[in-house]
Amino acid sequence: MAELFEYALVRVVPRVERGECMNVGVLLWCQSAGYLELRCVLDGDRLTALDPFLDLGAVRTHLDALHRVCVGGLAAGAAGAMSPGERFRWLTAPRSTVVQTSPVHTGVTADPAAELDHLVEILVDRQRPPGGTPG
Repeated sequence: MAELFEYALVRVVPRVERGECMNVGVLLWCQSAGYLELRCVLDGDRLTALDPFLDLGAVRTHLDALHRVCVGGLAAGAAGAMSPGERFRWLTAPRSTVVQTSPVHTGVTADPAAELDHLVEILVDRQRPPGGTPG
């Protein structure tokens, strides 16, 4: 049975004042399945093409922190004590930082994990054409 899900892209905006960004991940929440997950693919070469001075280590640290909040628990600090839905809302709140999320989008799926894989493939991982195999 298809269930409603919500997702947001995770973007790196190397220089906020320029507004240029690159999708690096997808955050997906499916309330009925109790599924909250973040999947990232960080392409340092593409990011440094936008800004050769970008601190990739700081970006990785920020993405790791987002993942800890997604998983929840003590490692995520105060946000880790929230319910999964509250954590999704916290993670998708607008920010003016180097790592941001897009507006929330919705869809329906019978398999949230497979949907997350699909969204990462078509919206983030540009190592191959959408639906294709590596060249």
